[in-house]
Amino acid sequence: MKTIAVLTSGGDARGMNAAVRSVAKVAAAQGLRVVGVQNGYDGLMEGTFRELTLERGGVLTSHPELDLVGNHGGTVLGSARSARFRTEEGRAAALEQLRPMHGLIVIGGNGSLTGAHILAQETKLPIVGIPASIDNDVGCTSTAIGVDTALNTIVEACDKISDTARAHNRAFIVEVMGRHSGYLAMAGGVAAGADAILIREQGRNNEQIAEAVEACIRRAFARPDKRRVLIIKSEGVELPCTKLVRDVQARLDRDMPGVDVRATVLGHLVRGGNPSYQDRMVAGRFAVAALGLLAQGESNVMVSWLPQQVEGGKATSDPAVFSFSLGAVLEETEALLNGTSQVTQWRVQMLKALEGALAL
Repeated sequence: MKTIAVLTSGGDARGMNAAVRSVAKVAAAQGLRVVGVQNGYDGLMEGTFRELTLERGGVLTSHPELDLVGNHGGTVLGSARSARFRTEEGRAAALEQLRPMHGLIVIGGNGSLTGAHILAQETKLPIVGIPASIDNDVGCTSTAIGVDTALNTIVEACDKISDTARAHNRAFIVEVMGRHSGYLAMAGGVAAGADAILIREQGRNNEQIAEAVEACIRRAFARPDKRRVLIIKSEGVELPCTKLVRDVQARLDRDMPGVDVRATVLGHLVRGGNPSYQDRMVAGRFAVAALGLLAQGESNVMVSWLPQQVEGGKATSDPAVFSFSLGAVLEETEALLNGTSQVTQWRVQMLKALEGALAL
């Protein structure tokens, strides 16, 4: 019986468990044994595996535990960032553990997919990546596992903050995750009806940021019917949220003493909880496509959801899922983060065009 391994690595994303569940269920239906690698690449090097499929009465099924955890956030397999895996000795140990396997699926973000890319170049074993990153900072895919749920959490939190802000005529600056990518701030801010959005990609210095926030608040509260101001800030903007609030409050106190500015940092709240329908659905379809690519002997590739403004993807049996070489994915990911990608430039242009409308 052929055996494939699956691991989750890097930052956890809601929907990882749904992807693992789908891999095990679909693989079992195809007669494939699936083992889960615990604690990412560290577990791969140590050979820490757990059975995700069981044989009962000659029939292969997924482990019953997966039915329980598939609807939960986090990752049942555990995750870790591994310095040892970056060494040749570490990868040699990982490859030794993979000798009995017939394929490997890696679920994770930029760092995890980089590891999969390097590993694929050092073995003939088919290796396929599935993007999972709440920041939506993986190239060649319009979304990754965890993005939709993170956005739903941000919007829900902002709605609640807006309720209390309206009761007191307050301005709130809400910081969301996104160390290298402002996607969550941008998409979440538009959906929550924010008055302004601050992302690293705008290229503003601290003084310009404070000036923009002050101007936004002054313009908003100049309207007699305006009772709240909501500003979404990405954590990639290096000016700390609390310092920004102090600076802006000091500016407003000169002639607007009745206006309070408050800070809320959502932090890891954005990562936890049950995955949304979309994240479960995308995770399942990614899993089916990934298994199909392994069956075809494809390696060093990643599955992608409706890629936009990038070329080179290959169609799979699912019309919404494509495959890209991991080399191309990592190249586009770097471009996304350094601002040279057409996708990043489009996002910044769209946000600039919306700036006037956001404050209305």
